[in-house]
Amino acid sequence: MNANPEKLKICYIGGGSRNWAWVFMKDLAFEKEIAGTIYLYDIDAEAARANEELGNKVMAAHNPGQWIFRTETSLEKALNGSDFIFISILPGDFEEMAVDVHAPEQYGIYQPVGDTVGAGGLNRALRTIPMYVEIAEAVKKWAGGAWVLNYTNPMSVCTRTLYRIYPEIRAFGCCHEVFGTQKLLAEAALQCGLAAGEEIRREDIVTNVVGINHFTWIDRASWKNHDLFPCFAQFTERFGETGFSGGADHNWFNSYFTSGERVKMDLFRRYGIIGAAGDRHLAEFCPPGWYLKNEEQAKSWQFSLTPVSWRIQQRDDLKQKSKAYRDGQETMIPEHSGEEGIRQIKALLGLDSFVTNVNLPNRGQMPGFPSGAVVETNAFFSRDSVQPVITGGMPNPLRNMTLQHVENQEGIIDAALERDLEKAFRVFLNDPQVRTIPREDARELFKLMTSKTLPPSLGYGTL
Repeated sequence: MNANPEKLKICYIGGGSRNWAWVFMKDLAFEKEIAGTIYLYDIDAEAARANEELGNKVMAAHNPGQWIFRTETSLEKALNGSDFIFISILPGDFEEMAVDVHAPEQYGIYQPVGDTVGAGGLNRALRTIPMYVEIAEAVKKWAGGAWVLNYTNPMSVCTRTLYRIYPEIRAFGCCHEVFGTQKLLAEAALQCGLAAGEEIRREDIVTNVVGINHFTWIDRASWKNHDLFPCFAQFTERFGETGFSGGADHNWFNSYFTSGERVKMDLFRRYGIIGAAGDRHLAEFCPPGWYLKNEEQAKSWQFSLTPVSWRIQQRDDLKQKSKAYRDGQETMIPEHSGEEGIRQIKALLGLDSFVTNVNLPNRGQMPGFPSGAVVETNAFFSRDSVQPVITGGMPNPLRNMTLQHVENQEGIIDAALERDLEKAFRVFLNDPQVRTIPREDARELFKLMTSKTLPPSLGYGTL
């Protein structure tokens, strides 16, 4: 990569996003050290054009002369010559996601998120993988030397597909779930009285990360010279039964994206290491009787099942907000998100170096896991280099639980690449949630989900 930090070309696939694209836009408003052009590509060209106008307004007001946003309707032109590529897409629409999340409820399968594992995550993967095949082929053809940052779920499956199609691709998956756990560890340190009046920032919490995306774990954590595991053990003893609230604005019953952290604390008691994703995600990887027998059980563990109707309403609200921004009725105010995409870019340009958690193919950093399977660990970012940090692996009981999900991820990719629904169904049957229902019911559910969410253009045929 021979990128000039002052003349970068960044291709944003999913450039009409009102989530990650807006986060990126706000962060760029503060960035003075690098500059360039963001090419927004989206199948919804009108949404991309709205973001082009909005991004240029924000830059003119807060960071003039640094960044230009442009809509590009040709993927070839958007990719050609890119230094960095961001991918944040919604596979299908929320109508398909409603099937992922809510169709299994007819069979007693409950999912707080439904985008990574379980019946919903596997079904979502079947329509996402063909999209990522096309993206990988396009990157290989038009932007082979670029770094690719993936934000789309199912994260492990998406990132693995990129490497299956284009093994030489320089891609990694970015997820902020660990950041939330670092903030919780900072709170545990304060509860222990370690800070003595000092501020404890999440960036100052040093962690060792192991696992796979959304079933990610911390087996070492420190602040300055303090081991934080004794603090978290005390925190668990204090709040394990009652749950922890970060204040009225952060109570789990006020937000679909907040929890009382009881799942995390229960898993700490079971395995002795700290779950480093949100409780909603962690619960989906565990045997369903633990936390997801029904909606009432989920509430007893102080987290909610996120209805897709809420996501649809949020999408509509954001469309209205986008219009208000364009019409000048509202003004987007930049703020630091705490995300690390820009810092990762700067490190790859040689302007910084640091360690953070990312999703990469296993090249030995996760002992006991298949070579090439995408795992989440720390990695060292420096000029033109992302080097995973070698871990000590996972405790055996937890490793065994995780490996079945890795095998399912590999299996669903194989099935999708071959467009083989029978093979996909066998993977579906192997999911811990699906194993709770009779095979005949599982087949009915799978046929229902695939018939409603996999268009004929994907080439799967029928079961």
